[in-house]
Parts: sequence; C-alpha cells; structure tokens
Amino acid sequence: MLITTLVGPGPRAVWDREPLGPLVERERELGVLGELARRTAAGHPGFAVIQGPDGIGKTALLHSHAADSRSLGLRVLETRAVGQPHPLGTVGALWKAMTSDVDSPPPSWRPMPADALRSRETLRGLLADWHEAVRAAAVRGPLLITVDDAHEADPESLRFLAHTTRGPAESPVLLVLARRIGSEWTALDEVMAQPPWLVVRPRPLTRSGIGRVARQLTGADGDARFQEDCLAATNGNPLLVTGLVTALREHGLALTGTSLDSASDHDLPAFRVRVARLLHRQPVLTIQTARAMAVLDGGADNEVCARLARADTTTFVRSQHALDCLGLVRSSPGADAWSFTHLAVRNAVLADMSAEHRAAMHGRAARLLYDSGAPAAQIAEHLLRSGVAADQPWARAVLREAARKETLQGSVSHAVRLLRPCAPEGAEDTWDPALVAELGIAESTVDTAASIRHLTSVWDRVSRPDLRLAALGALVGGLTRTGQVGRAVALLHQHRSATSGLGQVTASAQLLEAQLLMAATDNRDAYTELLRTAPLGLDLSGHTPGERALLAWRAVISVARMDRVPESLRAADTVLRRGTPTTDSPTSMATAASALMYADRPHEAEYVYRQLIDGTDTMFDQAYASLLALSAEAYERLGALDQALRSSAKALRKTRTARYTRHDALPLAVRLHVFLDQGDLAAATALASEIPDAGIDDAWQWNELLCARGRLRLARNEPEAALRDLVECGRRQRAWQRTNPAVSFWWYWAGQAHLSMGDRIAAVELGEWAVDLARPAGFLSTLGTGLELLAEAGCERDRPVLLEEAETVLTQTRAALVLARVRVARGRALQQAGHTEAARAVLRQGWEDTYALGARSLHATAHQSLVAAGARPRRAGSRRAGALTRSEQQVARLAAEGRSNAEIAESLFVTRRTVEAHLTSVYRKLGLSGRRELRGAMADRGKGITPARQETW
Repeated sequence: MLITTLVGPGPRAVWDREPLGPLVERERELGVLGELARRTAAGHPGFAVIQGPDGIGKTALLHSHAADSRSLGLRVLETRAVGQPHPLGTVGALWKAMTSDVDSPPPSWRPMPADALRSRETLRGLLADWHEAVRAAAVRGPLLITVDDAHEADPESLRFLAHTTRGPAESPVLLVLARRIGSEWTALDEVMAQPPWLVVRPRPLTRSGIGRVARQLTGADGDARFQEDCLAATNGNPLLVTGLVTALREHGLALTGTSLDSASDHDLPAFRVRVARLLHRQPVLTIQTARAMAVLDGGADNEVCARLARADTTTFVRSQHALDCLGLVRSSPGADAWSFTHLAVRNAVLADMSAEHRAAMHGRAARLLYDSGAPAAQIAEHLLRSGVAADQPWARAVLREAARKETLQGSVSHAVRLLRPCAPEGAEDTWDPALVAELGIAESTVDTAASIRHLTSVWDRVSRPDLRLAALGALVGGLTRTGQVGRAVALLHQHRSATSGLGQVTASAQLLEAQLLMAATDNRDAYTELLRTAPLGLDLSGHTPGERALLAWRAVISVARMDRVPESLRAADTVLRRGTPTTDSPTSMATAASALMYADRPHEAEYVYRQLIDGTDTMFDQAYASLLALSAEAYERLGALDQALRSSAKALRKTRTARYTRHDALPLAVRLHVFLDQGDLAAATALASEIPDAGIDDAWQWNELLCARGRLRLARNEPEAALRDLVECGRRQRAWQRTNPAVSFWWYWAGQAHLSMGDRIAAVELGEWAVDLARPAGFLSTLGTGLELLAEAGCERDRPVLLEEAETVLTQTRAALVLARVRVARGRALQQAGHTEAARAVLRQGWEDTYALGARSLHATAHQSLVAAGARPRRAGSRRAGALTRSEQQVARLAAEGRSNAEIAESLFVTRRTVEAHLTSVYRKLGLSGRRELRGAMADRGKGITPARQETW
C-alpha cells in the first residue's frame, strides 16, 4: 500500500503496497521536481536524486511526481531496482521498455554474461548503445525515467545511470532516482556532487502533518499532546506515524496523549510490522544493534551493548545513528546515551525476535553485565528472562544476592522469582540445602504449598542455626495456615524437646509459638483448633524478644475474646515498655499496640504505630502497609479524620483498583468510615463500588469492611441491606472469637439499622450487650457509644439522662468524634424535653467540635438543631484543632512543667477529674499522645509556633 503523509516543510510518503493517497507536507519537494518536469517538457534534460532514510516517503514522492509528469505530457518509464541481481539488470529493464515502441529502434538490449562485461571495449560499446536508446526514446517526446530503490541496483547499472548526464546534449529526458541515505553508492555519489544533478531530501513530518495523517486514517486530528508525543515517538517518520495511528485505531483508542502513553501495554501489530519492515531493510549490524539495545533497554554502556551486538564500538555507534535517522532511537541531550523513541518501538523490536533468540541474548547480556561489574539486580533480570536454570555458581550467587535485597525491601514475590531458577522442580536434592531453604522461606507468604514442600525436603540438612530456625518458623507458619495444626505443633514440640535446657533456644521456641499464633489468624479452622488446645498464659517476664512476641499475641487474642483483660493489658504494656524497634519485630510491637486499641486506648496505640512507622528500616518492611492501616484506624477512632485519610491512602498506594486483597481491607474500611464521618456520601459510594463482592473471603480482615459497607448502605437509606452486612460482620466476629465490642462497632450501626426499621427491642439488646461488657472492663469509648444507642432506642424520658452519662464517660477519652456526636444528640434531647437554654449550650459545643473535626454532615445537623432551638450561630471558626481555652492552657502549662494531676488540681482549685478532662482535650487538639510530647508542644506555642495546617486529603 502506498500511504502518503505530509511531513515537515515537505511531503512524505510510505510505500506499503496500497493505492496512493494524497501526500502530506510534500508541497516543497513536489514543487522542485515539478519545475524539472516543466523544463523537460520544454525540451531540456534534468537529473535528480530523492534520498532519505527508509520510511520517509521516497517511493510515494516518486509516484506522485510521475503522475504529475504525465499530466504535463511526459512519457514515464518506471522500474524498481529490487529483484535485478544480474549485471546491467536495472538498465536492461529500462532499455527494453524504451526500444519496444520506437519506429527506428537503436540496438536492442541483449543480456551478456558477467565475463563479457569485464572487457572495457564491450562496456564502452554498451554504454554508447544505451545513450542511443535514450536519445531515440526522447525523439518521440519528453521522457521521465524513474528508478526506485536505486541503491540496490547492480554496480554496472549504477555506472550507466551515472553516465547518463554525459549522453546526447539537450535531449528532453528527466532521470529521477530514489535512494536510501547512508547506502554505499560510490559510482553515483561522484557524479551527484556535480551539476546538473539535484538532490531532494524529504523532511520528517511536523506536528500538523501528523494531525493530517491521523485525519486521513481516522477522521480525527488527535489532540495537541498526541501530535507532540507521536512526533517524539517516531521522529516524524511517516511509516511509523501511519503504523502508530493505525494501531491505535485498531485497538479502539482515541488519538490522545493518554492513549499513546498506554500504547506500550498493547500488542500493536500494525506498528510492529512497520518497525520490522524498517529493520529488515537495514544492514545486519544495524539490526543487531537495535536488538542489543532492546534487550539491554538502556541498562548498560555502549561498550557492553556493542559487545552484545557483536560489533566494535565505532561500528555500533554508526548503527545507532542509522537507527536515529529511521526514527527508532534518539540520543539523550548532552550525554553519550541512546534510547528508543517509545516503549512500543522497543516492544516491536523484541517481538521481531524469536523466543529462543531473545532468551539467548538475555543470557549473554547477563554474563557481559556480570563481567563489567553491574549491580546484581540488573544482572538477575536478564538471567530470569533467559529462561534457563542457574547452573553456574556466578549466576546462583547473583540471583541470591538480588533476592536478599528484594526481601529486605518487602518484594517477596520478586525474591521468589529470583530464587526459583536456582532450584528447579524435582532437583532440590542436588542443590545446596541452604539455597532451597532460602527459597522456601521466601515462598512462605507467596506460595504456601511450595514453601512447605521445599522446607520439608531440606530442613534436616540445613546446618546453619539461624537459617534452620527461620526455616522452621516458615514451615510451622505454612502448616498452620493450611490447617495442618497438628504437624505444626508437633514440630514445635520437637524443637522444644531438642533444645530443652538451652535458654537461648528456649527463647527461639517461644518466638516460634508466636509465629504459630500469627499464622493461625489466616485460617479460621486452624485458629479455632489452636485456641482450644494451646495455652495462653500471660505470666511471662518479657525479658527476651521471643517472650515479648508470645506475650503480644496472647494479649491481643485475650483482649479480643474479653478474656482476662487486665492481665492482657499488663502484658501488652510489658511488651511495649521493654521492647524496642531495634530488638523486636515491628509485627509483635504492633500486635501489642492493637491490644491497647481493642481496649479503648487508641491514643496509646497510635503513638506506638507512629514510632514504628518512623523507624528507619520500617519503610522496607512487609509490615509497613499494615502499620499504616492500623495507624489510620487509630486516627479514625480518635476523630483525626484528615490523618486517617492520609495514612489509609499511603497503605493502599501500591494496590491497584479491583485487585484488593484481605491485607487492604482495613485501610479500605477506614476510608469508608471517614468519608461517612465527613458526610461525603459520593466518595464513599465510589470507593465501595471498586470492591468486588467476590474478593471478600472468610478472612477476619474483611469483617470491618462489611461493617463500613453496612454503614454506607444505612446512610443511603437502605436499612435492610445495611443490616445484612452488619449482622454478617457480627457473625464473622463471633466465629473468629472477636467478641469484644471495642474490636468493632458493628453492633452500634446494626442497632441504628434496627431503629430505622422500627425494631427498638433489637437495638436495645445490642446496646445492653455492649454496655454490660464495656462497663466492668473500663472500655469508656465503647461504654459511651453503648449508652448513646440505649438512649436512642429507649423511652424519650430516659434519653437525656443516658446521654448525659455517655457524655461524662466520653470526656475522659480521646474519642473526639463520638463525644461530639453524643453532645449533638444530647442537645436535641434536651430541646425536645423543653430545656431550651441547656440545649443551646450543649448544641453549640457540639456544633463547634464537629466543625473543628471536619464532620460536615454532623455539623449540619447540629446547625439545624441550634436554629430550631432559637440560636443564631455564626461562623464556627474560633475553635479549630490546636486552639486551647484559657483553662486548658493553664492545665497544659502546669503539666508541661512536670506537675502531677493532683498538684495541678490543688493549685487551680479544681478536681482531679477536671484536670484529666482538660488534659484529654489538650492532647486531642494538639495531636499529642501524652505528657512526653506536651513540654515540646507548649514550648513551641510559647515561641509563637502554631501547628501546621492539616492537609486536606
């Protein structure tokens, strides 16, 4: 197809064996050639060469010029040099055409053997005959002779064409040749440098030219960014432009910059074919250069890349310049580096190679990079793509080094990919046991079945103590997660018996037991069986990391079950007091902090999470996202909505939409809750629509997401659907033995759903259940929330009293949003009871608190209630986070000086309970976790430093 595209200040065409279309941006070139044709029509000779890289449109320009010449009355003889391997084959084809219809023919063309052409006399005679044939043809009228792909003509024909200018003077003959730039053509080059030869160089397409090509092919020009990026991706080569636009059209993609960005994610046959066509017309070394660059993808210097292409550096650089002329690569400004113009070009070059050839080149690239001292990760990628087992010591060493680094950075899946070539399936017995153990440990969180298989095969042969212990931990965890609790416990007992009496190893047994408890949380049946048989003693001293890890897991399990809560909290405090991020794993410390959060102490838990997140190495730990999610939940419970959104967004940063797993459930639930707390129903609905029901399995991590989704449906006036989600959440919590009402507040929202459906009895039952458990345990936030539910579900007469008790309880906590909600509810209850003045005071406080917290929906409710109570509220801007009242400032200043609560109460003539309430409010407003941070915060305030404005997320 011959698709012509106008490019640059001149036209451009692409020879693709289809009917010729209108040229694009070739007006200048056609004008020059047209002037030559008009001179020939007037009886003067002319000689021109169209030269440029492949794909620039030489053939299309030649054909368009021939069509224009016919309209001027010129007879046209056309030939293509390709396929003329015999001596004088190209000239012979033209000779036959010229003499076929001449009345007095000159000597006709007679093929001659190559030996005969070696005679100078014979060549001189043939040249004279050629000139006579041209003259005789011109006698009948002006003549245009075109030769396409002249650089592929045989040497003898090139000499004859070069001497055409020395033929009969003033014959009306126009000779136009098309040649590839950079091709060897000595015979013509010598002549072309002299008049009367004219050289025409088609220019690349411009942005507007690309738009015109796009309009011809699709009917649309494409946006400005598409034209700019397409120009950068093709260097204005019309063949590539046409292929790229056609490929986007075939995939139904709009001609936009965004579509072009995503083009590399698709297989683009139309574009791939054109890139391959350009390459296959180049010298072998140029093809090898393109393939070497595609395999290395900018990951090596020119010397290594040249060696991969099996070329010397000088030849390699020359080939890169040739690829640049084609529009396939470009050089970086100011640097001796080359890259493909677009990832789709590299993909096309790779696709043009067979799988075997690609794998072999990746294998060679790995060795060349290894010899040049490249980083292990870079070498490892080529080893993986070579598709062969790492049977060489250097290759195994590289893969293991890269895998260890990936593990430290939390990319365990990639570490497994790196290690598996070191131990092919079925050959584990022939490899180093330590290597197979490393593979099994890495697989423990990626492919549990493979991990168990590999670790079982080599565990008895691993001699290094630290690796043996790590392998045992991974094996015990894998067995537990797959429900094989008996085998896991037996291995644990075996290890304990073999190391009895050795204190250091006894601690390792405790650490293994902690890992067993952690692994059981991934399998409900295993979890249930383990809790039925395993001891959950809380009397360990916590002197070793193993003891602290075991204490942390036992404590959080006991708190979740409402079992021995005071002892569990003491155990969690012991873990956090004696452990540090440098001696203990972040997981065990975060687990202890979760026990505090489940005991209605989210401010203490948040402080621990923040300390762990701020750890220098935590960014690369697998627990990092979990810590962010837990921190987000603590912030949400404290009413710090902006901070909750920021932390949950960071936790989900590496997760793609619609690929959420159980590990993403908590931050998703937090975001749903916060959107609803803020009154942003649209954002909550949009987020919920991204979570497929099919992805919610039996794991406990999804429980809170069901609660949040039920709350969303309640906000959308779908109480029946909401109740289904909330009741299911409660059922799953009980199945996982998470019967503490402070673990999840599903029961509160289920009570609200019952109230929406008119079932007060069910709501009262849920409220009484929560209050009966929370009051003796001292879970104040849960108690206040339960009293709020009872007040709404009970009789109207008791409502103010219950809400007053709830407010009193909640003022002792940091649950700012729940406290604000209760205040608004109490104000409305007082108004309904006829206590207007008291209602105004309470509502105004709730109105200001909800504004400071950003709870827009609740703030609107408070505003309406204030107006209904006869108040005229103005802008609620005076009490934002960080703005302390005079009493709070006095209490905070004395506390920062080191005074105890009793001393502060005595000096200010107030009760200790008042001091505690003021300090709680100070901590919440300033975003502090306790007295340890208060001194610095008050010092900053004394210097006029105000808290930074919170970012809206």
